[in-house]
Order: sequence, then C-alpha cells, then structure tokens
Amino acid sequence: MRINYQNTKLAKVAGFIEQFPQDNLPQIVISGKSNVGKSSLINSLCNNRNLARTSSSPGKTRQVFFYLIDEKFYLVDLPGYGYAKTSHNEKEKFSDLTNNYLNSQTNINLIIQLIDIRHKPSREDMLMLEWINYSGIPYVIVLTKADKLKRSQIKPQINIIRQSLLHEMAEAFRPIVTSAINRQGIDSLKSAIQAII
Repeated sequence: MRINYQNTKLAKVAGFIEQFPQDNLPQIVISGKSNVGKSSLINSLCNNRNLARTSSSPGKTRQVFFYLIDEKFYLVDLPGYGYAKTSHNEKEKFSDLTNNYLNSQTNINLIIQLIDIRHKPSREDMLMLEWINYSGIPYVIVLTKADKLKRSQIKPQINIIRQSLLHEMAEAFRPIVTSAINRQGIDSLKSAIQAII
C-alpha cells in the first residue's frame, strides 16, 4: 500500500469515547508533551502548513484530532500533556480522554512518541513510555526540534535521553531525529509509518 499524503484532511475532532471513528482503519498515534511540536510534525508529514493548527497557548487542546490520510489510515493527535499552567482538573480531563482513547481502540498500529531533543524525558514522558512499553503496541520515539541544536550536540543529547529510559527501551532505542523547520527525519518517519501500514 503506497502512501503519498496527497489527500489529507481533518476527519474528526473527538472529546468523548463515542465520537472516536468506528471504521476500523489503522490508526497511527502521535503523543507528547504540550509544545513538543506535534502539530508542526503533522504539517511536515502532510506537506500542509495549515492542516494542524499550532496553539500560542500550550495545553489548550482538549480533544483528539483524527487526520485521514489518503483514505487509508488516521494520524491521531492526542492532547498534549504536562503543561505547567494547566489546572489539576484540566490535566485529569486530558488524562481521562487519552486513557479512554488508548484503552478503547483496537486498531492502533503504531505510537509515535515525541520528545524534545533538548531535554531529558519528563515524568509525564516516562509514564507514557512505560505504558507504551507494556502495551505491546509497536512504537517509535521521535526526537523533535533538532534545528535548535548544533550538529555536535545531537549525539550527546541522544545519549542523555537513552540513559533516562527503561532498560528494555534503552537497549532498543533507535530514535528518529526530526525538525519540522528543515524537514530533517521526515522521510524516515514516513518510511516507518509505511512499514507498519
């Protein structure tokens, strides 16, 4: 199945479990902290700067966005987590929605976990990675915002992140290093999605 990302649209915005798509198309999930660059990554994958809206206020997205790609699969944008200014009640709502999504969908084919390459994984990142590790769902770790670092800084940062991971994840750690600005790693991520789909 060849994917060309030419026919891509926002198919559904869901805030409740009954609103999730029921058509059994494969779902590729994008997860990460608020402000990690999820929308920018989606726009780079789909060659459309206006597809996923970036927010000037991190932590404001309270829904799951489903982008239908070539009528073949969904890119699923989960609510960002871990934004410091989000209230405890709002964090609980994000968590409930994400948990409901992850535990109700049987056609999740791949989880793309985003981590800002400039920082060690946060506590919330680690909780998500632990869930992914034990879920048995195929995953790939994508390091975003590589354009913010000098080339010489990238490998040391990868090693710092590796040392933070669970032992079994650290051993298999083969991140895709990306930049939505210069498109570094975007073709590699497309290849990973293609292999799963």
